[in-house]
Order: sequence, then C-alpha cells, then structure tokens
Amino acid sequence: MTDKPYFTFGNYLKQRFGGRVQKISIDAGFTCPNIDGTKGVGGCTYCNNEGFSYNSRVALRPVREQIEAGIAFSKKRFKANQFLAYFQAHTNTFAPVNQLKKIYDEILPYEEIVAFAVGTRPDSISPKILDLLESYSNRFEVWVEYGLQSSHNHTLARVNRCDTYERFLWAIDVTSTRNLKICVHVILGLPGETHEDMMKTAERLAPLPFHSIKVHLLHIMKDTPMEKEYLRGEIQIFSMDEYVETVCDFLERIPSDISVQRLTADAPPSVLVAPAWCLERKTIYQKIDQEFVRRGTRQGSRVSDNVRQDLSWKHQARRQAPFPIAEAARLAS
Repeated sequence: MTDKPYFTFGNYLKQRFGGRVQKISIDAGFTCPNIDGTKGVGGCTYCNNEGFSYNSRVALRPVREQIEAGIAFSKKRFKANQFLAYFQAHTNTFAPVNQLKKIYDEILPYEEIVAFAVGTRPDSISPKILDLLESYSNRFEVWVEYGLQSSHNHTLARVNRCDTYERFLWAIDVTSTRNLKICVHVILGLPGETHEDMMKTAERLAPLPFHSIKVHLLHIMKDTPMEKEYLRGEIQIFSMDEYVETVCDFLERIPSDISVQRLTADAPPSVLVAPAWCLERKTIYQKIDQEFVRRGTRQGSRVSDNVRQDLSWKHQARRQAPFPIAEAARLAS
C-alpha cells in the first residue's frame, strides 16, 4: 500500500521486484517521423529533447557507455542495485527491426537490469516491432510508452503532432495482446484545450488496457515554435495552483490500479522559458497531496467500478487499418 493519494510507479516497482528499481535514461540516437520528413518536419511545436533528457544535452555516447555510467551513478547516489533501462530520446522504435534489435541487445549483458522501456509514438509501432519487444519479456519486464498527449485530434493538429487518437487506440489494442506493459503520456494545458477537453481525455483513457501514466505540464522551451507563440501572447499557461487543481481532477478520473510515473514536467533553466514555478518539483507534489487531502479524494475517486469492462473503445480501434500510414508498413518490412 502507499500513503500517497495515488499509486506511484516507485511503489509498483517495489511490489514487483521487491525493492528500489532505478531508471537509467538512454539516448540511442533515434530521430522521429515528425522530424525527419517522413510525416513532418520540425517536430511537435512544444518539443525540444534537450529539455526532456540529460543525454540529449551532451555529445552522443555509445549506448553501452550510457548504461554503465547510469548504473555506476545510481549505485553511488541512490544505493540502487536493480535498474530499468529507458530508451527515452525521440522515437525509440523508429528504425528497421534488425537495427532495433542491435540497439536493444546492448542491455543484455547487465544482470542488474530487470526492466526496460521504449518511448515511442503510436505511428511507429508495427506487429514485427512488437514481436521483437515481446521477445525480451522472458528476461525483462518490457514497457512500451506511447505519447498520446491528448485524445482530441484538433489539439494534435494544433501542435503538429502528425498523429491521431484513432491510431493510438489501434496501438493500444495490438499491444495489449502481448506480454508487454503499456505507459501512456499526456500533456495538460495544450493550446486551445479547455478543462472539459482534458477531463475527456482522462475519461477516454479510463477503460483502456494500460498499466501506467505520465502526466506532463505544458512548459515552454527555447528554440521551439511554441516559444514564438508564447512570446506573441498566443498561448496561456497554468499558474501552479491551477495546475494542481487540474492534475487532481485528472487523476480522480484515472483508475486506481494505474501506476503514476510523473505528475509534472520541467526543463533545465538554460532551456526553460516558462513557467518558472515548474522547477519547484517538491512543492508541486506537496501541493497535489495537500489538495487531495483537502478534497477527501484520491486517484480513481470518479471512476465507476465497471469502467474497466467498457470495451466500446475496441470497436473504434479495430475499424482502423493495421497500417494506416506508409511508414508503418515500411517499419514492418
């Protein structure tokens, strides 16, 4: 059990592996179909990977070197002896299967690694890639992290996501039949979204077969199209108190068995434009806890008992063609 009003991922890992499991972030040199011209150029309007991943802020190093450095640092700093290798930067399934295998195989020599995760997009998954990921599940707990960001296609178009909610549903459907864990990423505060829009995303997620969630705060980073929009006054961002209230509203609509990996987001001061308060991570988490206490609620408080049995999403997912975009067929070859 946890004393938090939500089910933390750290608690899940302790239950699963009997102790602390420390995450090691890896930049394997991938790009993204929304950057290299496959679907778009420039990426999502909020995206600057230097703000998301330390390894994207330094010269690219061999994967093995990043793993060994991460293990050594975490053993010293956190006294950890079990690790989750997280292929984080950009789209970590966006390559031919044989190339992906060579990259993922880099974690095999390390007995301390008990799990690994790949951050990706729904449009960069295929059955053959899922076959590959599942082939590691006899040795590791394998996580596929899907960047949804919003369930509203008008929002996804607004931020140049070049992807759709329907494709996400298809990816969830085909992944859920495998021995794989699924994490979903969402961003609260995207341009043009109302409170009702954000709550609708939570409600749409509730019946889906996923296992964990990352909730990101929209923060503005340098050298992004969104920075220009923000400086022109075209984008409004949350105050800390507004964000705390919104996060609590969101989590009340997420089933209590879904582990929570993050509830905010930030970036290094050298990259961050706004809001400055997002650097106060400890305060944000404290305020979230306090708001739940004030309300007398917790994660899942607004979820009906039978929501996980609602299979209506499958009809929408399975109406989508298995390869609705050209690059999915290419990746499957």
